[in-house]
Amino acid sequence: MPLLKLKQFSVIALLVALGAGGCVACVTQPGVEPSVSPRTPATAGSPPATVDEVALEGHVRALAVDFHPRSVDDPAKLEAAGDYVLAQMRAAGATPRIQEVQAGGKTWRNILASFGPTEGPLLVIGAHYDSCGDTPGADDNASGVAALLELARLLAASPPSQPVELVAFTLEEPPYFRTESMGSFWHARELQRQGRGVRLMMSLEMIGYFRDEPKSQRYPGGGLGAFYPDQGNFIALVGPFRDFGLMRDIKGVFRGASDLPVESINAPASVRGIDFSDHMNYWRFGMPAIMVTDTAFLRNANYHQRGDTPETLDYARMAKVVRAVQAVAMRP
Repeated sequence: MPLLKLKQFSVIALLVALGAGGCVACVTQPGVEPSVSPRTPATAGSPPATVDEVALEGHVRALAVDFHPRSVDDPAKLEAAGDYVLAQMRAAGATPRIQEVQAGGKTWRNILASFGPTEGPLLVIGAHYDSCGDTPGADDNASGVAALLELARLLAASPPSQPVELVAFTLEEPPYFRTESMGSFWHARELQRQGRGVRLMMSLEMIGYFRDEPKSQRYPGGGLGAFYPDQGNFIALVGPFRDFGLMRDIKGVFRGASDLPVESINAPASVRGIDFSDHMNYWRFGMPAIMVTDTAFLRNANYHQRGDTPETLDYARMAKVVRAVQAVAMRP
């Protein structure tokens, strides 16, 4: 066995063994792993449209400034943010629709838009549009919603050959986090009730904060820092152990879509942060789901703080994340 492959096998075996002993169980997929090759994105016979960095920043600023604070603490601002998402999806050429969510004696809204065929296993791409308390929520999660709106424009202009549904979720943040009032719980449950097959759900959860300085990236423990970069300059893919093969496939697509570094992890929810977003609700219903993230509080000190503002984000690298997600959506 070549030395590199032996080293990788030893890392995997060590971590699985640790998990069997009651410690952290995960599988790492370092970017140097030769078996995860970049995959050329599908272009449907023509060059892919350019991701608009200016539009991404404009969406983030609108959500984080014009509709601040878009939380349950200010329902009118949260509803106005939803109106903005609806209007921007229509302007992009999509035909959005509403899914009602009941919580706290009020009616809230998920906002959905479908692209491609109506039949077949569904690719769900979602991001929550509410923010935490009185924070601006630029990275958390105006960045993910901005990506959704740009994806709506791209997919309307060049429809995918597989069914794709974009969903802007309500009520991801406290006080409804980890409850059945989360917008993503309502969406996942409805898909199960309909008997709709889901090939993958991708949760866009904080995708705009990047750092090149050494030691700008932290990890939740379990010795993970020994196997991952200490620079916060990558996008992370997070999923459960059962989706290891699927994760490798998606990682290959991400690596082929741009030069942005990509790291990935398959781990149980006992690793802090692994299930800290809307993808957790699809796991509840046995659906494959991964989180696409800049790692939130493990990198961004502005997490759930007033400093989470549009000026702190890197829109060029954020655009590369959008390009990678689009590449997944355009696969046959």
